[in-house]
Amino acid sequence: MGNMFIIVIVCVDKRLQSPMYFFLGHLSVLEILLISTAVPLVLCGLLLPGMQTISFTTCGAQLYLYLSLGTSEFILMGVMAVDRYVAVCNPLRYNIIMDSHTCIWVVIVSWVFGFLSEIWPVYATFQFTFCKSNLLDHFFCERGQLLKLSCGDTLFTEFVLFLMAVVIIIGSLTPTIVSYTYIISTILKIPTASGRRKAFSTCASHFTFVVIGCGTCLFLYVKPKQMQAAEYNRVASLMVLVVTPFLNPFIFTLRNEKFIEAFQDVMKRCSLLSTPQGLAVS
Repeated sequence: MGNMFIIVIVCVDKRLQSPMYFFLGHLSVLEILLISTAVPLVLCGLLLPGMQTISFTTCGAQLYLYLSLGTSEFILMGVMAVDRYVAVCNPLRYNIIMDSHTCIWVVIVSWVFGFLSEIWPVYATFQFTFCKSNLLDHFFCERGQLLKLSCGDTLFTEFVLFLMAVVIIIGSLTPTIVSYTYIISTILKIPTASGRRKAFSTCASHFTFVVIGCGTCLFLYVKPKQMQAAEYNRVASLMVLVVTPFLNPFIFTLRNEKFIEAFQDVMKRCSLLSTPQGLAVS
């Protein structure tokens, strides 16, 4: 609901028609879809006895959507870091560099790359024969636990998956690290404390989100051996699927004055529409 609320506010308020909020809206869409891949089935399993089952096809679709949406989100986080770099370090050229055409194409590329890049990893995972058990020690179809059930030699596939995870995660982190290096350098050169505080506040929410999201995914996927202890995987996956999407609306809105003003205006308009109008007596 929090992520849906961000999307609605960004769409209806003209003050939020800028690249930063355009990317934030797409990030919220990705978060909603990411939650929807696994959490509804988890809730069914918790609330309804005998529902802790999933078909082989649904398991493959769930893993593909989870990885694809996560990859798109990583790319979008890198793009948002570059956007903040341009806003802080090149403010006079911001509207020229981050025009609407560029923003739309960047978002399209992030979505397309995310869904294309995960076709082979999911295909390779499901090429193995799973003969040890049909019970996953996890609350959704996690790749490491699937490989643990395989009877074949998964070493080469795990190594290739590790390299792909390094390329995707480290590749999206690189522009973030470079951007924030320049951002911090620029902020430190601002003479006034209020100016430094204002410049830093535009980047603090994104930086917090990157630390939480990337830290968790580095733990999950950037390791040569995918089949680690299930309890650690469950905690890390819970962070990615539930905690991070839950925190996203608070991280990006509580310290954002422009968003708070837009929220207050929307609430005022809603209250005026819901208030019954009296009859004028002449």
